[in-house]
Amino acid sequence: MVLGDSYASGTGAGAYQDGTAGNCWRSNNSYGEVVAARLRAAGGLGSFANVSCSGAATADLSRPFKDRPAQLDALKRDTSLVLLTVGTNDIDYATYGGMCLQADCTGAPTEAILARLPQMGSNVTALLTEIDKRSPDARIVLVGYGRQVSTSDNPPGAPLDPVCGAGILTAAERREGNKVADGLDATLKSAVTAAHRKGISVTYASPFSKPETFAGHALCEAGTPFLRGFDALAPGQEGPEAVFHPNQQGQAALATLVRV
Repeated sequence: MVLGDSYASGTGAGAYQDGTAGNCWRSNNSYGEVVAARLRAAGGLGSFANVSCSGAATADLSRPFKDRPAQLDALKRDTSLVLLTVGTNDIDYATYGGMCLQADCTGAPTEAILARLPQMGSNVTALLTEIDKRSPDARIVLVGYGRQVSTSDNPPGAPLDPVCGAGILTAAERREGNKVADGLDATLKSAVTAAHRKGISVTYASPFSKPETFAGHALCEAGTPFLRGFDALAPGQEGPEAVFHPNQQGQAALATLVRV
């Protein structure tokens, strides 16, 4: 079972499932689908459902969203595995990212989004509790977001996405944006710890835990990017929803975090 937002659905990774392009953006290249294929090949997968949807906040999983049934209603008493990514829409992370690109997100905007992290953490812990209530035998894997952009200036001579162009993401914005990314990761880790205390079987799969896979692959770094930038704005592409989202290689990297 896959639940969650655009990182879970695979917005930006292409190969979208019928009827999901332009709304939930559910990709056959998403980490959940990659994990499912791996389990299927090993003969360890029975039924499988992917109900994740781009734009979903924690509260949206318990109610109809984008004319689709509540994601949590797909859970069964005998569900054995739940893959989940959620939280950024609780703090309007996409709006913050847009501000970094179009204006100046340093200072007050950064402090405002950091102030919303504790409530997001409480929301995620409550969601994990509800998932456990509906599927008490399920193992839950909460997959994190990692960093979207470099922590430093552009590497000289590297071919980079136009999002890394002069005056678009300043060095100060990169530093403060990564402060938010780091805080988001720490908050999700704390939410999982709080769920553990309640006896919930949940693990946190953070991109920060596997630097050998993810280091150098954020936007504006020298390695092959794992994320979409302004390339997503080209004609025929997904548009703004896919900016700062994992591409096919990024989703494949996220799948390596899931140990099942």
